[in-house]
Amino acid sequence: MSYQYILTESLSDRRVGLIRINRPKELNALNRSVIEEIITALQGFEADAAIGAVVLTGNERAFAAGADIKEMAEATAVDMNNRDQFSRWDVIKRFKKPLIAAVSGFALGGGCELAMLCDLIVASDTAQFGQPEIKLGVIPGAGGTQRLTRAVGKALAMELILTGRFMTAEEAHAHGLINRIVPQELYLDEALKLASTIAAMPPVAVQLAKESVLQAHETHLQQGLLVERKNFYLLFATEDQKEGMSAFIEKRNPQWKGR
Repeated sequence: MSYQYILTESLSDRRVGLIRINRPKELNALNRSVIEEIITALQGFEADAAIGAVVLTGNERAFAAGADIKEMAEATAVDMNNRDQFSRWDVIKRFKKPLIAAVSGFALGGGCELAMLCDLIVASDTAQFGQPEIKLGVIPGAGGTQRLTRAVGKALAMELILTGRFMTAEEAHAHGLINRIVPQELYLDEALKLASTIAAMPPVAVQLAKESVLQAHETHLQQGLLVERKNFYLLFATEDQKEGMSAFIEKRNPQWKGR
């Protein structure tokens, strides 16, 4: 379908979907329409059995440089409460397939929060991450205070959020926020390569593995262990489990069916 603020592509040879935020003049600032279009694209990829993973990106200058401030500047507290715009981000969180952020340039404010909402982050050596909302008289509202703290720890998250300073790709990698850094000209190819590797794995197992890891990240240990155990047992109802173990025993490559 046609979009106003994003571009999409199905890379069928890789089993990968690609979403590009496309507001270059605004440094890919996120407004409600951008998020709705991303959600629509993700729902389409989720329904497509030929897609095993999705890459979300912007351009070399900016993944997304923040929220569209013009959309919020004159809003009242009641307006924001009634709008409840960040509840729509929960739809992205519930996306079942692996979602990989390919980040170059600025990933600030809502852009940083959107990248952290993804399952993995591949960054160019020019990437900068930050939550500078404090400079606007507000705080992160789409998960920044929570996900950044879980990713990099209280001390660094507190510094970044209270000062609004940016974090380089090297610092983000050193503190576990991102998976890898590559030269700017390779960041999208590297993300697509990672997505393709994941998409080649058995789809049901990938989905349940993602769910289990998120439980470890978001709940206490005992709850996470119960989810992991349930998902492990559940996979023995799939044809892919039988195929994977038979192929291992027979010393051949498995042929996944996604069921």
